[in-house]
Amino acid sequence: MKKLILASKSARRRELLEMLGADFDIITREVDESYEGEIAPDELVKMLSKRKLDAVVNEAEGAIVISSDTIVYCNGEVFGKPRDMDDARRMLRAMSGHYHEVYSGIAVGDGKKTVVDAVSTKVYFRHITDSEIERYISESAVLDKAGAYGIQERASLFVEKIEGDYFNIVGLPVCRLGEILRDEFGYNL
Repeated sequence: MKKLILASKSARRRELLEMLGADFDIITREVDESYEGEIAPDELVKMLSKRKLDAVVNEAEGAIVISSDTIVYCNGEVFGKPRDMDDARRMLRAMSGHYHEVYSGIAVGDGKKTVVDAVSTKVYFRHITDSEIERYISESAVLDKAGAYGIQERASLFVEKIEGDYFNIVGLPVCRLGEILRDEFGYNL
């Protein structure tokens, strides 16, 4: 069976692959995540995931490389990782009492073949008070997460409901990943 490589620094993606019992190594490279003009959120995460894959796949020596990128899309605005605590506050306030969509791109390749896709999950936040936001950002690591929250942590208190793949919100759409690995690369997790 081919070896798996995770091309991501995300602790959450690593934990999800470990949860699945995957045997994998991690290789990451810095990638330019800038883009120009307006781009649909699903196309953006696919583009960024492919860039991460392309930066690693040539040195993976025939292994299957998995990369992913996650953003939050709220009221027509893309929320990546917040620049600072003020940006985190702004994002959480924008999502308070509304729904937003979490998009994760996924790219899988072995140097011969590449499959790129995106998954979207709708997340409904209840109204969050300013004091709840202050407590959350003071007690949680918000600067390393798209949209400034982790659903698997205390931010679960803000979530009224979701429509779609929970694991996509965490940062890796494991159902879609399993399908791609099985159907396109003959690899069963």
